[in-house]
Amino acid sequence: MQGFELKCKAYLKKEVAFAQSFEALSKYVSFSMHQGELGEKHAQEGYKHYVFGGLLPIEPAKVYIQGNLYTFTVRSLDEGFIDKLSVALRQNTGNEYFLAVETHKKRLTPFFISELYSATPVIVSVGNGKYWTLNESGDIVGLQRQLHDNLEKKYQSFYGEPLHVKDNFIQLIELKNQKPQNIAITKTGKPIRFFGNKFRIVPNEDEGSQKLAFVALMCGLGEKNSYGGGFMLAGGMR
Repeated sequence: MQGFELKCKAYLKKEVAFAQSFEALSKYVSFSMHQGELGEKHAQEGYKHYVFGGLLPIEPAKVYIQGNLYTFTVRSLDEGFIDKLSVALRQNTGNEYFLAVETHKKRLTPFFISELYSATPVIVSVGNGKYWTLNESGDIVGLQRQLHDNLEKKYQSFYGEPLHVKDNFIQLIELKNQKPQNIAITKTGKPIRFFGNKFRIVPNEDEGSQKLAFVALMCGLGEKNSYGGGFMLAGGMR
C-alpha cells in the first residue's frame, strides 16, 4: 500500500475569489484529464481515487491575485494517474485561470496516523439533496458510520478486495466549525453548494483502521473529493 502526492505551482492568469477557487481548480484538473490520457478516468462513474486541496497561500482578502504564483496539491493511490496528470496539467496551456509552471511528485508510504485534520470541508449527504450538519442532523454515530463505509468502498474499488474492519475506524471526532462551510460550483448553468464541516479525527490504532485513515489522506474523506471536498492533513509517526 502506497500513495502519491503531486504538488503543482501555477501562475494565475486572472483574479479569482476564494469562493470560486474550488470550481476553478476542479475544472482545471478535470479538463486536463479529459484532454490528456485520462479522459476515460474522468468520464467513468464511481470513485475517482484522488482529491485536491485549495490554493496556497490563502490571501487575507479571500481573493487570489492575477499574476501571482500559487500551489495546490493532488493526492491519489494511483501512481499512473499522478504521472499522467502531471503531464496533462503542464500541457493544458489554454485554461482560463491557471498555467502550470512546475509539478513535483512525491511517494508517500503508510505511517502511523495519530490525527486527521480536514483542510477543506468534509461533505456527507443525508438524502433529499441535503448534507450532514450538526443542526440538520446531529447524528454523530450515523456520520461516523457513513465516513467509515465510504472509505471501505474506496479501498475495495481500488484494490479489488474488501477490507473488513471490526469497529469504526474513528476513535474520536471533533467538529471544528460553528457554521457549516460550503464548496460552490456551477453545473449546467445552475449554482450548486455542497455543505460540509471541518473535523479533527483520531483514528483507531489497529491495522484496518490505519489503512482507512491512509485512504482518507490519499483519496479524501467523505464525498465530492473531485471538487476538493475532504482534503485531509495528518499527524503521526513517519
